[in-house]
Amino acid sequence: MRTKLHERTLILCKPDTVQRGIVGEIITRFEKKGLKIIAMKMVLPTRKLAQSHYDMPESDKIAMGEKSISAYEEHGEKINKTPIQIAEDIQKRLETYLTAGPVVAMVIEGAHAVAHVRKIRGGTNPLTADIGSITADLAIDSYFLSDPDERAVRNLVHASGSVVEAEREIKLWFSEDEIIDYELAIEKILYDKDWEDTRKKITREE
Repeated sequence: MRTKLHERTLILCKPDTVQRGIVGEIITRFEKKGLKIIAMKMVLPTRKLAQSHYDMPESDKIAMGEKSISAYEEHGEKINKTPIQIAEDIQKRLETYLTAGPVVAMVIEGAHAVAHVRKIRGGTNPLTADIGSITADLAIDSYFLSDPDERAVRNLVHASGSVVEAEREIKLWFSEDEIIDYELAIEKILYDKDWEDTRKKITREE
């Protein structure tokens, strides 16, 4: 029972999530929201897959690097690298993190799925993520801990940042025949425009 506002997004339960045995906790948060899993599998990512996943145009690299420079400057630190160099360093760290062990990949579907999933996941820095989100509640790492060790921050879950990004990422991780189109029983309550009228009819008949 799809609406024109339905979207699909990619979720990766990263190696630390699997190793900590909290994949079920992550899944439960999305399902309680009313979002639907339409594909799921465990994968041991190759370096090539990780590189493809974190690939980005130069403009995005510059934006990422500039954001990192600003964050350091706010804490009185100066970095002698260009934004692109910083972004490429971050990419390498993320690739190493993603290939550290098996991950659980999922495609999640629902109205406004990208925005809802990002909100549930929370900010990428657990230290500043909103309370109630996955990263705030379940991760203790921060950039202050990870940067001196030259590693990625261990924040448990990847979630696509936009509909366009989700489409690209889903194709990397799943083939079309691995994605299942089906209806959940709760979708009538979530999306059916006549659900309230059905309930009224039952009440009158009683």
